[in-house]
Amino acid sequence: MLRNIIEVMRHRLTLRLFGIAVSLTIAIIAFLALSKALKGVDLDKVLVAMRMVDPMAIALSLAFVAISYGSLTLYDWLALKMIGRGDLPYRIAALANFTSYPIAHGTGAVLLVSSAVRYRIYAPHGIGPGGVARICFLTGLTFWLGNLTALALSTIYAPEAISKIDQLAPQVNRGIAAAILLGIVGYVFWTWNGTRAIGGGQWSVPVPSGRNVFLQIGIGLVDLAAAALSMYVLIPETMNVGVAQVIVVFIAATLLGFASHAPAGIGVFDATILIGLGGEHTEQLLAVLLLFRLFYHLIPFILSIALFGGVEAYRNVVKRKELA
Repeated sequence: MLRNIIEVMRHRLTLRLFGIAVSLTIAIIAFLALSKALKGVDLDKVLVAMRMVDPMAIALSLAFVAISYGSLTLYDWLALKMIGRGDLPYRIAALANFTSYPIAHGTGAVLLVSSAVRYRIYAPHGIGPGGVARICFLTGLTFWLGNLTALALSTIYAPEAISKIDQLAPQVNRGIAAAILLGIVGYVFWTWNGTRAIGGGQWSVPVPSGRNVFLQIGIGLVDLAAAALSMYVLIPETMNVGVAQVIVVFIAATLLGFASHAPAGIGVFDATILIGLGGEHTEQLLAVLLLFRLFYHLIPFILSIALFGGVEAYRNVVKRKELA
């Protein structure tokens, strides 16, 4: 028994060390690429490019950001239904998601922070650590299913865009994308009867049935499409960048940012965007990146902290009144 426990702990430690090594490797390569991409950039031109962005484009970008974060709240709403807590109102799911995702992504400790924040929101409604772990797993599954599906579809349509990042031939990237799609189709068939589960005991998580997988993919696609479009509408027409190219590079940048565990994917996300979409318009693209960072990361991060702090303060006031 003791030997089995030691073996499990050793296996987990090996996986964790491997994950750290992969994250550090991605971060180092990205920062080297970023420093090379930013070499010779004129900051004054970047500021001028930011001021020249059409106000209508800014309004559209903010609207797409709102749509993206609105669809993100459906991650928790769907997860609650899957664990048998569909009785909780949507506003609780939206509160838990919007307070957990921007804070967790902004700090880089996604799993730890999102679990802690969700627990604070869900605990008064009778959801314990096990339930929160299931919700985090299911929301993560929705995210990855949507990301991989969108990445595969957009790569098949525009394989040249991802070739700038991974330096592989477009035909190779198209083949990889087709393999990803086949894997997702296989996963749908595997889960179709709704009897699959991961883990055991109280930590067992029922894997969504094939029908719910389509719903997960749909929610993920809306989220990613809106997020990518919030950047696309900021790009000036003079750069001649297609929407499919933006989507495939944006998703690759998002996935690499998550894998690096850098706060908000900083450095890694930016380097991938500059490599995948850049060229002779580096200053204009950097201006777009800064605006996108402001709209999609900084503003929601501040709002989520303020909202979470307000909820905690309100609960403390109510608690003191009850004790009094």
